[in-house]
Amino acid sequence: MFVMGNNTVSFTACMVQVCIFSWLSGNELILLTAMSYDRYVAICNPLHYTTVMNKRFCASLASFCWAISLLQILPPMVILARFSCYTSYVINHFFCDIMPLIDLSCSDTSILQLLILTEGVLLSTFTPFLLTFISYVFIIIAIIRIQSRNGRSKAFYTCSSHLTVVSLHYSSLVCQYLTPIRTLKSNKILALFNTAIVPMLNPVIYSLKNKDVKSAVQRKIHYFITQTNYQ
Repeated sequence: MFVMGNNTVSFTACMVQVCIFSWLSGNELILLTAMSYDRYVAICNPLHYTTVMNKRFCASLASFCWAISLLQILPPMVILARFSCYTSYVINHFFCDIMPLIDLSCSDTSILQLLILTEGVLLSTFTPFLLTFISYVFIIIAIIRIQSRNGRSKAFYTCSSHLTVVSLHYSSLVCQYLTPIRTLKSNKILALFNTAIVPMLNPVIYSLKNKDVKSAVQRKIHYFITQTNYQ
């Protein structure tokens, strides 16, 4: 749509877009929770890490994340697909999201909104956040118990990238969906930040732990500073 300039989408395609977006968003939260468990094992039980986080367990954990996130979005998608009355065929948004469609619907949306509140907020968002928080409580306790300063720095560095991504992702979700007062413009900006900017930042954040990437970035910064001073 962005490249071709054709902003028309069929109802079926719009439902598919809502479903895929909701599935990927919910799956990312659960995957971040699984990754927090990985960091917990790496720091709290480093000697058993290779035994616990073997390939079979990681594959099963990833499959579970994809499956449970798909099951979570099926009930609201079934209800949303049955809506037949809309006040307008124009969605003032970047993509087909569930909240703009609810705002346009003239059908009874009370059941769907209650389902989104209970399942979307409590089950799909708060539960992964709580499990991630508990993992980091144990991680922080383990880091504090490390005697050497160098050991504590290495342990914190191990989970720094994941912690940054978790903080960035959850803060953007809270601002987009859980703030009591939202304007259409602010909601679109937050949606753009959550769907485009945050995913673009994720590989950058994780890549900064790579020594070759860090060295290349430092050389570019040094070159830029040198050129600026020379001019």
